[in-house]
Amino acid sequence: MEHGPGTVLVRYGEIGTKSSKVRSDMERLLRENLESMLAARDVEAAIDHEWSRILLRTDDADNTDAAVAAACDTFGVVSASPARSVDPTREAICEALVAAAADHPDGATFGVRATRAGSSERHPFSSRDLEIDGGSAVEAETGATVDLDDPDRTYYVECRAQEAFVFTEKRPGPGGLPLGTQGRAVVLLSGGLDSPVAAWEMMKRGCRIVPVYVDLGPYGGVDHQARALSTVGELTCYAPDDDLSLRIVPAGPLVETLMAEVGSTRMLSLRRVMLRIGEAVARDVGAHSVVTGESLGQKSSQTGGNLAATDAATSLPVHRPLLTRDKTDIVDQARAIGTFDDSTITVGCEQVAPSHPETNATPAEVAAAEPDDLFDRVETLLDRVEVVTPEETRS
Repeated sequence: MEHGPGTVLVRYGEIGTKSSKVRSDMERLLRENLESMLAARDVEAAIDHEWSRILLRTDDADNTDAAVAAACDTFGVVSASPARSVDPTREAICEALVAAAADHPDGATFGVRATRAGSSERHPFSSRDLEIDGGSAVEAETGATVDLDDPDRTYYVECRAQEAFVFTEKRPGPGGLPLGTQGRAVVLLSGGLDSPVAAWEMMKRGCRIVPVYVDLGPYGGVDHQARALSTVGELTCYAPDDDLSLRIVPAGPLVETLMAEVGSTRMLSLRRVMLRIGEAVARDVGAHSVVTGESLGQKSSQTGGNLAATDAATSLPVHRPLLTRDKTDIVDQARAIGTFDDSTITVGCEQVAPSHPETNATPAEVAAAEPDDLFDRVETLLDRVEVVTPEETRS
């Protein structure tokens, strides 16, 4: 007998390797994040937690796909499966396998993979018995050929003490850790492709993010700011209960000073200004680090030596989740997570770069070329920060 029209098995991975206390806290936060994601998408589902699985149960089978989609956008979830929930008996499991095979593709091979947990008194059969009996039932129903090495379709069975689940797919989630387990980080969003992906990667590792856009004045432009606002709106979809208000820092006059007074290290000075802005915001909001979308060697300012020169401007850790990633990989991920936009628009910082940039500067060389009051002027910018809420980014 089925226990409900809609059940979703939600799996997590790395959480299971933690100590019992840490694991318990992370599991609780993952359940809360799933509740928020379901509520944001108007999906009604109850959440159960058994063994190393979270179960989403809905009274409306039509909600099952929406519940799976919500789970697969929740950080910490490795995969999710829409499943039939039945009594943990051979007969009920085989009946559910036959029902699942009703749409078996013509000519497709199949295999049955079963796991069983519980005492032999409770389940007088093994997982191998379930695979043999279930395979026979599917074969009799469909006439399909068994292929245990590389089947076209796999029928899965998870048999537990009180309940068994039958399903045919495992939809991938983002993995990582539940959002909120790793504190808060400031993310410098440029309006380009890289920084939103870096923000998403930090969220995947459990960090709540505080997005900051440094307005470069005439060297940036409304297109770049609009793109930063748009990507914040997309990132909010993965954190519906978080405050992802974008802080816009007006740095146009300061950039004009750099253009007039600094030569081959100008771009490095701009990066140092941005990091110092990020540090100031981090102090204000209680964040532990600053995040950028930089990738090693992608631009002249992102060589190993130049990254060391720019990092010297801040006392906070600077995280670069994309440090070793290829540009094509970053673009593909931006498409996948929904933050991709027209990559042909030149971002503002590229307009600041000198014709012959320094590629291996030392911190001392960069500082010597900067105006003496550069960082004092950075502090004054924080008094004129504009905060734009996620609702405004979507308006």
